[in-house]
Amino acid sequence: MASLRKWYPIVVVGATIVVSAIAYPGLPDRVPMHWNLHGQIDGYGSKLVATVVLPLALFGLWALFRVLPKIDPLGANYAKFEGTYDLVVNCALTALALAHVAILSQVFGIPISIMRLVPAAVGVLLIVVGNALPRVRPNWWFGIRTPWTLSNDRVWERTHRVSGYVFVALGVLALGALVLPIGITAFAMGVIGLAAAVWSIGYSYYVYRQETSQ
Repeated sequence: MASLRKWYPIVVVGATIVVSAIAYPGLPDRVPMHWNLHGQIDGYGSKLVATVVLPLALFGLWALFRVLPKIDPLGANYAKFEGTYDLVVNCALTALALAHVAILSQVFGIPISIMRLVPAAVGVLLIVVGNALPRVRPNWWFGIRTPWTLSNDRVWERTHRVSGYVFVALGVLALGALVLPIGITAFAMGVIGLAAAVWSIGYSYYVYRQETSQ
């Protein structure tokens, strides 16, 4: 299983390259690349950009995720949650790869709604991250990194344990928002993202005050 986790990103990047190579000859010179909150196309790119940028970004992200543990002052802790780290990284790369396929599919009339796919991917990713957070150990790159969690291991532990439930709940809400009109779904995703950020900062500070006042 460990080897599968390590090879999976390479397979995902390779798959996006294959999809791009197959799609390239049939793409028009201008490819839809961006949609507004109502699901209407409001941005285009060349077919070279449409087929190259995301595969390159995926490869760059994978390389970055492999390097980060090596340059982290707390890098030894990654061995304690290596499987969790790889799971979240692989899910994030999969979400981006699916977005790449969805963008190219629009040109060929395949009905994959990017405005539905992205919120769905975010919802699933939040649930995965929520389940993973309690297993994450202190580090400088991955997890809820605030001045308070990084300065106190007990604050880190409590923040990540409780935030796991919160992130799962937010992920379920994100999936539930898919039944709403596209514009409202997009707004709901913004609110959910803001809620995750505010919670992470606010709760970690609250726990820090509790732990340091004892």
